Parts: sequence; C-alpha cells; structure tokens
Amino acid sequence: MEDTKAILKKYFGYDAFREGQEELINSILSGKDTLGIMPTGAGKSICFQVPALMLPGITLVISPLISLMKDQVGALNQAGVHAAYLNSSLTYNQYRLALQYAREGRYKIIYVAPERLTTDEFLDFAVESDISMVSIDEAH
Repeated sequence: MEDTKAILKKYFGYDAFREGQEELINSILSGKDTLGIMPTGAGKSICFQVPALMLPGITLVISPLISLMKDQVGALNQAGVHAAYLNSSLTYNQYRLALQYAREGRYKIIYVAPERLTTDEFLDFAVESDISMVSIDEAH
C-alpha cells in the first residue's frame, strides 16, 4: 500500500502536507472517529480524500453544497480518482445510473447531498456496499 505522502504527490501534486493535515489523516487511518475544524482554504478535503484512497471500500462525503460537490468531483476525476456525486442536479435516471455504477465498484469517493441519504435507493445501496468511511464536509 502506498503511504500518505505518495498518495498526496500522485493524486494532488503536493510534496508535503499543510499544518494539521497529516495528524488528521493519521487519526482517520488508525480507525478513530476524527473531527477536523479548519478555516476555508486550509485543505480540509485532502484530510479525507487521502485516507479514502488508502481504505478498501467507498468513502461517502456528505455535503450540502452542489457547486462544491461538482468542483471536487471534477478535480478528483481529472486527477485519476473515480468519484461521483448524488444530488438534486441529477435526473432520476442519472441518479439511478450513478448508484448502479457505485454498486459495480466504479467509484472510490461519492459526494452525497443530505436529502439523498434517506431515499430508498440510497439506503439500499448503503446496506449492500462496502463503505469504509463517512465524512461530513461543510456542516451548516
């Protein structure tokens, strides 16, 4: 398995972590429930994206912000990380197709809007899937 710094370099292009990131990542990888409160622009996403790439299953990222989801998923896919989002910007057919692809193991990170967490389709997916981590990004 690659180490955290190799993942950071390979997928995100950085040589070193910013202050506080490595401690949060190590806490997550040791299996602890972890809370990270950081200012805007401090690199919070790296703190759950790096462990997501090291853990065996899917990481769910709960986020209320559709534009943030789209930006993050676009950047991850461009970096070679298979990611998707499930939110109200998708048609019903797009939503079902994304869940089907997720069941097939096509995604490592899935961003989910809070209102999608209670849909029957999502709950069925969550019960059937190997979910390694759940991260909450931007709690409002």
